[in-house]
Amino acid sequence: MDTETFSLLRATVHRFVKERLIPAEDTLEENDEIPVEIVEEMKHLGLFGLSIPEEYGGIGLTMLEETVIIRELTRASIVFRSLIGTTVGIGSQGIVMDGTEEQKREWLPKLATGEAISSFALTEPEAGSDAASLRTVAVKDGDTYRISGTKRFITNAARSSMLTVMARSEPNVKGSRGISAFIIPSDTPGITLGKADKKMGQRGSKTCDVIFDDCVVPASAIIGGTPGLGFKTAMKVLDRGRIHISAVALGMCDRLIAESLQYAMERKQFGQPIAQFQLIQALLADSKTEALAIEAMVQSVAQKFDDGQKVSMDASCLKYFSSEAVGRVADRAVQIHGGAGYMTEYKVERFYRDVRLLRIYEGTSQIQQIIIAREMMRNADF
Repeated sequence: MDTETFSLLRATVHRFVKERLIPAEDTLEENDEIPVEIVEEMKHLGLFGLSIPEEYGGIGLTMLEETVIIRELTRASIVFRSLIGTTVGIGSQGIVMDGTEEQKREWLPKLATGEAISSFALTEPEAGSDAASLRTVAVKDGDTYRISGTKRFITNAARSSMLTVMARSEPNVKGSRGISAFIIPSDTPGITLGKADKKMGQRGSKTCDVIFDDCVVPASAIIGGTPGLGFKTAMKVLDRGRIHISAVALGMCDRLIAESLQYAMERKQFGQPIAQFQLIQALLADSKTEALAIEAMVQSVAQKFDDGQKVSMDASCLKYFSSEAVGRVADRAVQIHGGAGYMTEYKVERFYRDVRLLRIYEGTSQIQQIIIAREMMRNADF
């Protein structure tokens, strides 16, 4: 995107966050629902199509450009981002990266406008971090597959029009090579949804189980048309998703630091603003330093991704550091607010709960550590 157009998009999102999203945060929290009018406005702004190529109706941002827009968007509650997150990221990018031309033309234009919302169904009751051990099966039956199994904690499943479903299609192939990725319309017979999850935070973000009971789909539903490549697709999608989540962490750092600084400059103790006390200044300084570190890492890894470089280890380093760092920033924000920080009247306690999930989804911090160390050993050159 040319510089002028991108600057206009960024300014538009910045204004939308300030004028529409931040004022709606309390309504979101109280009702556990994103207001319908805001959903429509997000569609109108093209936010569902940020990562979808222009030829399919999207905006077609680079990874670096996307991180800038997501950072702007997540200065408001990160729940608003969750509405578009699965479509912009893991829900559509498997099709963008590995889908057939027919699959792209069928789904990407609808996803780009928000007419359709996608979800990514990988996690199961017995398969989370160990994604290669999933038990959902796809049994070949002529030109169709019969899919059975349960997926857990699936974001936007209740809103979705389409699910990208990982299932074991090759019974004689062990591990990840026996897994295929299927594009399945959400209204396909045999699909039922579990009750909505009640979560620690991120009220308004909808997750639930998705149950497949002899759900019949055509063989053409396999992303790319070739069975057994689903896990590779998932890993490519997750590399990209980890950069995206790090931009989410950065946007939330910006908001938490702003809330903390404003409170510290206004709140008085011992006859002066608490921002004048050096221990409060240390908390602010540590948070700003970590935010700048995340920013530098996001820019570096996103640029490498756009340049076509292998970024699996870098993306894991970035996701690990940023998700842990925003947790520390949130903790300091509560501490700076003191007793007020523990009260729902001030938003930092809400954000403290919301950002905790960043250390879990798109691969836990511990999984990131394993990926990083294994890549280091694999690339060792002494």
